Amino acid sequence: PDGAGGGAVEAELTGHRRALGVAHDNRRLIPGYKSYHRREDGSRPDIYVTFFDVEPAADVAVAGLALPVDRDRLAHLDWREANYERVDVTGLVTGVGGRVWTYMGQTGARARLARGLAEGTAVVSRDYLDKVHAAFRARGSQAWADFEASTETHGIQPMDLDRREVPGVRSA
Repeated sequence: PDGAGGGAVEAELTGHRRALGVAHDNRRLIPGYKSYHRREDGSRPDIYVTFFDVEPAADVAVAGLALPVDRDRLAHLDWREANYERVDVTGLVTGVGGRVWTYMGQTGARARLARGLAEGTAVVSRDYLDKVHAAFRARGSQAWADFEASTETHGIQPMDLDRREVPGVRSA
């Protein structure tokens, strides 16, 4: 959704599924990053906030958008996607030609999810989840059905959270 204008085309990543697969440890304040606070009282809970990822999975494909990027935009995405690493998936994507990358969860971000699941403290921001769901529903009933069929949520429940930027500069 963010930056999905300017030449975006529908594409499909074969052999992968979407999952709530990475997490941010909300107990840590990282300068220049984000933290999450309960909407009801403003407190910062000791939770792991999860985000969607793609992971290898046989006989499944993830539908989404591919957009052209230049070197500057790619550098910005590398910086922005702090829980992910850029992976070359050329040859696994249908609907687009040329070199293709996607962002997949870093080992540390996936380990944070595993800790949150084990502790029962993994949640997903309701606003984030609603935004993702709305984007797929807006593409029609088949896109929504495909999303549901290719997505693993691990039973993670949504929580009403406000995202706040942490002052400072995040190191590379």
